[in-house]
Formats: sequence, structure tokens, C-alpha cells
Amino acid sequence: MATTTGPAPVKPARVRGPAQDVAGLGVGRALGFMAPALLLIGAFLVFPAVWTIYIGITNYRLTGIEAVSPKIVGLENYAKALNDALFHNALWLTFLFVLGSAIIGQNILGFTLAWIMRRARPAVRRTVEALVLLAWILPSTVVAYLWIAFFDRDTGTLNSVLGTTGTAWLIEYPMICLILFNTWRGTAFSMMLYSSALQAVPPSQLETARMVGASGWQTLRDVVFPHIRGHVLTNTLLISLWTANDFSPFLLTKGGPNHESETVPVYIYNVALTGGELGYSSAISFLLLLANLLVALLYLRLLRRRS
Repeated sequence: MATTTGPAPVKPARVRGPAQDVAGLGVGRALGFMAPALLLIGAFLVFPAVWTIYIGITNYRLTGIEAVSPKIVGLENYAKALNDALFHNALWLTFLFVLGSAIIGQNILGFTLAWIMRRARPAVRRTVEALVLLAWILPSTVVAYLWIAFFDRDTGTLNSVLGTTGTAWLIEYPMICLILFNTWRGTAFSMMLYSSALQAVPPSQLETARMVGASGWQTLRDVVFPHIRGHVLTNTLLISLWTANDFSPFLLTKGGPNHESETVPVYIYNVALTGGELGYSSAISFLLLLANLLVALLYLRLLRRRS
């Protein structure tokens, strides 16, 4: 007896996930395209970083027996750094340098210029922006020479203006000079970032604040800053890290006089090339890297919380 069967059951269509290889290159070809970039990153970033960490646990020196056959000393260099008064002094001066010239100086001056220039005539705004950018793009050696001439003891511009001929500013007030120098040098980035950020502030809210009689500070506090808070944190993070690792102070004072302007990057240079202690200087470099990472993580956490 023949039996009738219905149509074969239709299998449900398999739901495909997102394509793993949109371009259709395959893993081999994709790695082939990435290989040159990976090689460059490995050669100029990863290998130097690993080599620095390795040197930091040795007694490697610039000259002598240790230059030929260095020995592993473990954490001895790090213990030495934690008990080194000159390193503590360099940390403190770096903190003052970052606080004075980046967090306060460049932030405030950059925002002030951006706030003022938003209503200036186009010709005036372009002129001011060009002058500020010029200070940022000039080579460090040229800028350092200009500021050495500005602070010169005998024929310096500052002494001529103030009538204080004979005052050796770079010797008597080295950190103040470095803070002024770096504020002038790095304000351009903060000004450009804040100029872009201020465009996100709704003009209607600014107009409303003006109509209700809000003062300039109240407008900034209640209307402007809530819109640009993320930009402020981002700018502060970037300029803080750049300033903490800036080597330009060496061009003006070389860390002198008597270590009074010796920030950590300058101290590392002096320890490595003047003192010849490459292992010790590498350990300090790694500590500076860790400090940069901690600061970056702190800022990122604050930025995420604000968002």
C-alpha cells in the first residue's frame, strides 16, 4: 500500500553573523598588508622599549668594563632612584614645570585667546593664529636662542624693557623662565583645540545667558564649560604628557644652575651621557614611562566619568 508523504521539511535558513573579512582578502593577505607597518612599529617602538627595560636591570655604562660586559643587577637601579635626592629634585621640578606651564599656563592662555578671537574680525583672528602657530612650529633650537637673547643679562630684551640691566634671569629664576618659555611655546595647540570646542556651544544658550544678565564668569561656568569639559580634559592630558617629556629646558639652562632647573628628561640625559650610567638612566626612563601611564589612566577615567 502506497503511502503519501508531504513535502520535505524546509530547514530554517542559517543566520549568518557579521562578515569577518569584508574585503575578502583572507588572513594571509591581510597580514601581508600589515607586515610593513608591524615591522616599523616593532623596530622603532617595541624593540627600543624592551631594550630600555633590559638595560634598566643591568649596570651598563657608556665606557669601561661595564660597557663591554654589563651584568644584571636586578632592581638595584630602581632602588637607587627611589633614594636619589637629585631624582627627587627632578620629579619636583617636573611637577612644577607641568603645573605652571601646561595645566595652568597653556590651558588658560589658550582658552583666553580662543574665547577672545571667536568674535574678532577674520583678519585679526588669522593674524593672531598665525603668530601663535609660528611659536609652535619653529625649531626648538631657534626658539631657545630667541629666549636666551630675551633673558640675556647684559643686552636682553627683558632687562631693556624693565630697566634691570645686569639681572641674570636664567640663573636667578631658572624655573620661572622655563615656565614662561614653555607657556609661550605650547599655547598654540590649546588655542586651536578650544577654538574648535567653542563652536559646539549653542549660540542660543549664549544669547539666553546674555539676555538674563549673566556675567562673563557665570556664562563660562554654566553654559560654556559643561559643553567643553571633555575637551578640557583631553587637552590637559596631552599637554601634560608632552610637557613632562619635553627636552627643551636643556637648550636654555642644561638643568642648571646647581640642578635648579633639571627636569626628569634633562636629568636622564645628564645621567646617561654626562655620568655615563646608561643602566641607571634607563631605569629612570622606565619610571617616567610608568608615571605617564598612570597620569593617562587617571585622565581617561575622569573623562569617562564626565561622559
